[in-house]
Amino acid sequence: MKHILIISGYGPSLVNFRLSLIKKLLSRGHKVSVAAPINNFSNNLQQKLLDLGVDINIFFLSRQSVNLIDDYKTLFEIKKILQNLKPNIVISYTAKTVIYTGLVLKYFKEISYYPLITGSGYAFSTRNSIKIKILKYLMIKLYSKSLKNSVKIIFQNKDDQSLFLKFNIIKDKNLSYIVNGSGVDLNFYPFTSLPSKPVFLMIARLLIDKGVREYVEAAKIVRSRFPNAKFQLVGGLDKNPLGISADELKVWINQGDIEYLGELKSVQSILKSCKYFVLPSYYREGIPRSTLEALSTGRPIITTDAPGCRETVIHEKNGLLVPIKDSVSLANAMIRLLNETDENLEKMANESYLLAKNKYEINKVNKSMIKIMNL
Repeated sequence: MKHILIISGYGPSLVNFRLSLIKKLLSRGHKVSVAAPINNFSNNLQQKLLDLGVDINIFFLSRQSVNLIDDYKTLFEIKKILQNLKPNIVISYTAKTVIYTGLVLKYFKEISYYPLITGSGYAFSTRNSIKIKILKYLMIKLYSKSLKNSVKIIFQNKDDQSLFLKFNIIKDKNLSYIVNGSGVDLNFYPFTSLPSKPVFLMIARLLIDKGVREYVEAAKIVRSRFPNAKFQLVGGLDKNPLGISADELKVWINQGDIEYLGELKSVQSILKSCKYFVLPSYYREGIPRSTLEALSTGRPIITTDAPGCRETVIHEKNGLLVPIKDSVSLANAMIRLLNETDENLEKMANESYLLAKNKYEINKVNKSMIKIMNL
């Protein structure tokens, strides 16, 4: 039996994304502890883990800012958790926790470290500002130092693996492995037949780099030709520097080009009622969870030819790939699907489901994780 500690920079993801893996590890006789900041980590979510016998540890983390005092506090608190728990294995994910955990593990040589890179994010975006260049330089240095203490490094797509090799963050490709995202539970997101109404749906945090503006611009173009088409948007406002403002969102709602549904706790019913799923992201995703859920539900997908996103579409088979930051190409792809026959759309829907079943099914992803860690 091993004692496994899973460290996340966002507590709710331990339940929303990792619960199946945690249950699998417990079923194999291992002890599991988790650590996360308290931010949005509600008592209800914590109770789901406590009911399984999982030990919960809280540490301080400032997700958005770079502050030396805050960063030192986080390092100190993670070190204290490791000293108290003395786990055999540590899995961490999200950029800051991967880096901080790796730096601290320099003092715990007996612990096996398996960082999970769930996308390379903001610092490695296509933006070219001085701020981004400085942040990118710092991230490369910090990742290089922290990942030295890893047994194996786990990526969710080949693009991120190639990026880390290109910048010499990791030097030996043989120490890195790829799993197919966080996986999706096919029973929780069951295949459903396509509705007749032309409803597009985007689910994402309201960040510029998620392609929200492109989605709204494309909606305007398409509605000028297809006034009956509906464009739904699900997701919460974000304090991230690249977050969409409440004022901008209000303008979109008032213009009537999109139907904003807010941040939903459960998206099964809204996925069931849409006909097409859209994610025009140019944020460096691992594998977008919302798209996996749409695949499982059996929806034609329009997404960008960007890292993480491109893994979810076989172009013209289960959907369409479009260039990043291109609302006109996005609109043309939407119009193409609106003009498709029901028979072709049903074929696409079925191909999406098969992709979810054959590649992204949660038990297959968990099996890969467990095999990599020899558990």
